[in-house]
Amino acid sequence: MVKFPRLKKFLAKFYIYLVLLVMYLPILVLMIFSFSPSDTLGNWDEGFSFELYGRLFRNEALMTAVGNTLLIAIVSAIVSTIIGTLGAVGVFYSKKKTRKTVETMTQLPVVNAEIVMALSLAVVFKTLNTSYSFFTLLIGHVVLTVAFVYLNVKPKLVQMDPNTYEAALDLGSTPWFAMFKVILPEILPGILSGFMIALTLSLDDFVLTQYLKEPSFETISTYIQKIVTKHPIPAEVRALTTLLALAVFASVILITIYNNKKANVVVKGRRK
Repeated sequence: MVKFPRLKKFLAKFYIYLVLLVMYLPILVLMIFSFSPSDTLGNWDEGFSFELYGRLFRNEALMTAVGNTLLIAIVSAIVSTIIGTLGAVGVFYSKKKTRKTVETMTQLPVVNAEIVMALSLAVVFKTLNTSYSFFTLLIGHVVLTVAFVYLNVKPKLVQMDPNTYEAALDLGSTPWFAMFKVILPEILPGILSGFMIALTLSLDDFVLTQYLKEPSFETISTYIQKIVTKHPIPAEVRALTTLLALAVFASVILITIYNNKKANVVVKGRRK
């Protein structure tokens, strides 16, 4: 059998670069055209300019949608992170049967179609005669994201030495003190990753938001959907998406650096 190690290596690298190109080229193109003030994509007759960024901050309706999006995303991510983290810790120290059941149940929101979740929650709120509001939307976003936080925290708990918590209790710590001083520092990388995923999912969500929001409450996704039914997408959206992408990239890089430093500290500690 003839082997082609160089060809295999080339094809492997080519495939990786191709996947990265497909993933990031549209974002890069959008970033480049955010510096073109023309409403027509690809038109550089007016030259390089930051005009779209100025127009973005002068667009009151769009900025209101941005504020609403950030508000619901940050609040729901915080709530999901708290619930998901405490749930993961509680399940980790539960009996094996309980742990298996909960771990199976947490997979359902991840694989379940979002439209099914949205319709189910809408039916529940209608049955309870609850008016759609920020609170109903918050519940929907928490239901959507809490499982992702749990699934990010759980592996960090598995990696942690299970005797550390018991040792803290034996030394006189209260359960809550041991929780905050022993467990949370160990699983913090998983908590941060879960928070970022919850935040990103909430920022990106359209289906749940469309079904559970009050009529006057617009997020970025619902605002753009409402606009494109009658008008072209505003050019300043290119500037907005560029800023959001840069913010997400920066957050991911910072969390990755922190996680790597944390992992290196753990490895060095074990070697000693």
